[in-house]
Amino acid sequence: MNKMGTVIGFTFRNKVKTKSFVVTTIILALIMSIAINIPYFIQLFTGEDLKNEVTKIGLVYEQQVELADQLDTYWQAQKSDDFTFVKYDTANEELLNKDIEEGKIEGYLQFVSDDKAVFPTVLYSSEEEEGLSPIVQADLAGALQAVKMQYIVKDALTAEQTAALAIPVQLDSRQVNNTSTEAPDTEEEVAQKVINYGVVYVLLILFFFTSISTGNMIASEVTTEKSSRIMEILITSVSPLTQMFGKIIGMFLVGLTQIAIFIIVMIGNVMMPQNKAILADFDLNLSNVSTDVLVYGFIFYLLGYFLFAVLFAAVGSIVSRTEDLAQAVMPITMLTLAAFYIATFSFGAPNSMLMKVASYIPFFSPTTVIVRIGVGDIAPWEIWVSILILIVSILVLGWLSAKIYRTGVLMYGKRPTIKELRKAMKAYKI
Repeated sequence: MNKMGTVIGFTFRNKVKTKSFVVTTIILALIMSIAINIPYFIQLFTGEDLKNEVTKIGLVYEQQVELADQLDTYWQAQKSDDFTFVKYDTANEELLNKDIEEGKIEGYLQFVSDDKAVFPTVLYSSEEEEGLSPIVQADLAGALQAVKMQYIVKDALTAEQTAALAIPVQLDSRQVNNTSTEAPDTEEEVAQKVINYGVVYVLLILFFFTSISTGNMIASEVTTEKSSRIMEILITSVSPLTQMFGKIIGMFLVGLTQIAIFIIVMIGNVMMPQNKAILADFDLNLSNVSTDVLVYGFIFYLLGYFLFAVLFAAVGSIVSRTEDLAQAVMPITMLTLAAFYIATFSFGAPNSMLMKVASYIPFFSPTTVIVRIGVGDIAPWEIWVSILILIVSILVLGWLSAKIYRTGVLMYGKRPTIKELRKAMKAYKI
């Protein structure tokens, strides 16, 4: 155990002090900081307040005072911040154009009377060729539609009937022969699903990048020691099994250290004054995060890491030159990519047959099960069967990788064939 601790400590200290680790961590932390502060940088360079920017539209009351007043009243009742009206009693184009130039309004709206039309023509004037933004245009069109309806029906309908006509028809769906009486999701349940969706996606990205980066670091470390002949000295003082798992655990701690640094950087940037207001707009409540997602996410992250790590260590031990390492680890990298893509592309169908089958394949279950827990439906027994399969797979592949590691680290020259490995492995008993 003391030797295991020595190998873990040596691997951890040696890796975190390397220039590549320090430079990579700093660059990624800077990229994260820039990405989080992009809205602030845009505001800083453009001089625009992105959060408090509200489109101001001039509303001309001349000719159609009643309609203009109804439109303004209706929009105030909506309590929306997409745009606001600025009242103008007369259609003084000189004054209106001056206010547009000075930025007081984006443009102005007026009702143009037409004796032949049932409803007056609505005219919007501005300096911009494209006019209003799609969001503002859609909201304004909805408000005008409500005013038009009220103008046409007048006293023919009650206020309740007029309001009911303005509400869009909601199309519900149901499954044929489905006897379920479950109520629709509440706002709190919807918020929980949204935040769990984000947490699951973050876990998938962390698993993918950690598996790839730390796995390649393990393989590279073993190959470097082997190519420099240091392995011949190490193998005489520390058993191959202790050495392999010591490196795996040490690299795992390196990966956790890097993740902890990124989390601290992210929290630090989010809590900065310019980002607090933006974060408040999302109304995120961390209490909505499912405990199952976090607990099982860590379990599957841990087991998935060790599953791929023993494979990276075994492959690294049979490669004599670092130039050949990328090609040797390609099959394992492809498995990691497959696990990531199967999970991410199945977010919309977490209960599909593909996801159910992949939940019992150890190379894919670390990602697929988390997706099913976070955004799908999965029985507890399915989770534990998947965990059991993962543990058994780690033990079997760990045993096999240890034998490959023991024989591979002392085989130099060209990459050994499967037949040569099998022959050498028979002479070594774990």
